[in-house]
Amino acid sequence: MLQDYFLQLLQGYTTDTHLASQLWQEIEGHYTGKKRYYHSLTHLEQLLQQLLNCKDLIADWDTVLFSLFYHDVVYNPLRQDNEEQSAELAVNRLKALSYPLHKSATCYSQILATKGHQLSTENDTNLFTDADLSMLGSSQDAYVQYAANIRKEYAVYPDFLYKKGRAKVLQHFLQMEQIFKTTYFYERFENQARLNLSAELKQLQ
Repeated sequence: MLQDYFLQLLQGYTTDTHLASQLWQEIEGHYTGKKRYYHSLTHLEQLLQQLLNCKDLIADWDTVLFSLFYHDVVYNPLRQDNEEQSAELAVNRLKALSYPLHKSATCYSQILATKGHQLSTENDTNLFTDADLSMLGSSQDAYVQYAANIRKEYAVYPDFLYKKGRAKVLQHFLQMEQIFKTTYFYERFENQARLNLSAELKQLQ
């Protein structure tokens, strides 16, 4: 499904099937890395489904889709600039497609927004970052599996360091007035997300 959506998206901007194939292979290669336990193609599929569910609320669907495919394309648990690198790679690839510059800039901003998940003045950005966080409000079992996969991605860190860093992330979300910035996602995921985050934080302590 992901490949079909990506190639269909590119048809609006290039007739070069070789380029389109190369771009997909690059994305697939990144998201299927051996140490990708959560930030994988499965994450993209789940994110795409969430966005499809609220597609009628999104003004610029193509830009949000490009943000989806590239937002975690660079992911290294040892680095702090994954979002910046992902955004830069996205803009570079969009340039090859002659994608409008102002839309490329929006894509760049949307990818960077996944770093802090703060309220944006752009509704599309809020919908995108909310969808990116939707796993936080999943069922208890799904959340436990998500948390376990995140731990695997950070396997390089010993427990005492991981627990300290993870607790900081969980507290960051719990201290937000609203984790989900849009009414659509807030009503569907906010309460369960707070229950899941609080339960994981308690286990870490």
